[in-house]
Amino acid sequence: MSKKDQPYTSQLKGVAALLGENFNQTDSTANSPTTVAISLIKLPASQPRRYFDPKKLEELSRSIKEFGLLEPLLVRPLPGGGYELVAGERRYRASSMAELAEVLIISREMDDATAYQVRLVENLQREDLNPLEETEGILELLVLRLEMTRDEVISHLNRMRNVCDRYDENSELRHNVMSQPQTQIIEELFASLGRMSWQSFVKNRLPLLNLPANVLEVLRSGRLEYTKAIAIARVKDEESRNQLLEDAIAHNLSLSEIKRQIKEIEQQNKSNSSSKTEPASIKDRFDETLQRFKKAKLWDDPKKKKQIEKVIAQLEALIKDDNLK
Repeated sequence: MSKKDQPYTSQLKGVAALLGENFNQTDSTANSPTTVAISLIKLPASQPRRYFDPKKLEELSRSIKEFGLLEPLLVRPLPGGGYELVAGERRYRASSMAELAEVLIISREMDDATAYQVRLVENLQREDLNPLEETEGILELLVLRLEMTRDEVISHLNRMRNVCDRYDENSELRHNVMSQPQTQIIEELFASLGRMSWQSFVKNRLPLLNLPANVLEVLRSGRLEYTKAIAIARVKDEESRNQLLEDAIAHNLSLSEIKRQIKEIEQQNKSNSSSKTEPASIKDRFDETLQRFKKAKLWDDPKKKKQIEKVIAQLEALIKDDNLK
């Protein structure tokens, strides 16, 4: 059974397990869906998910319009009345597009910290999660769990990798790092998520944060799909990369069109590089040959003297012709 086919109550149990705390309520009706006016539900100020594919959102909206909202939204009651959305923003947006007056909800009491962690965990369970979203989501979750800054979390992860790469299991330094409470929390979180090991995260995912700043900004704002942005990020020339990024957004270029333009950019750069390096290469060869010629004193050899005179005459003729232009 895929995640989207699981009953929402079973997904809540998965969230509770990942949170590592008593997320379950004793009230037997806590997980019972109820229907409320969609106008009573407010979006939170901050949401982990930033990009919603317009086509997929439209498809979901048509499905909801035809069959209704089959999976309830997770909300929490607000002090002044109404509800705040905790999980299910895509379904909420699609329901609004479908102009539903009422939607199914599961209402749970939770504080701000718990609500944000639930949003993070639910977002990490999405099937269409892109690697950058996943990387930043896991880091945010670690920041909350470890009560450290993001830079401190990254530093600790790199320290874990360094001691494991450089020292054997009997090393005291490795033991000191790997036995720290922070390390144990990290290992438990990755085991609970079941998506990858912490070693794979450090090696393959943290480097994504070093993508060009404008590429990261576009990805976070949801203006371009991940696969397109990553392809553009591989263009080394900054000016060419920035122009291609702008064109891809403005003209909604397909991935194949982007790859074709990247190939053209690479060919152009290669051509420009060849045209710039060829004269320099000839000059270097001439300078090197002249130095070797002086040291060799070939003009003292009667057999080579005529050949030297002929070469000098040819050079003088080239210089004379150039001066006449």
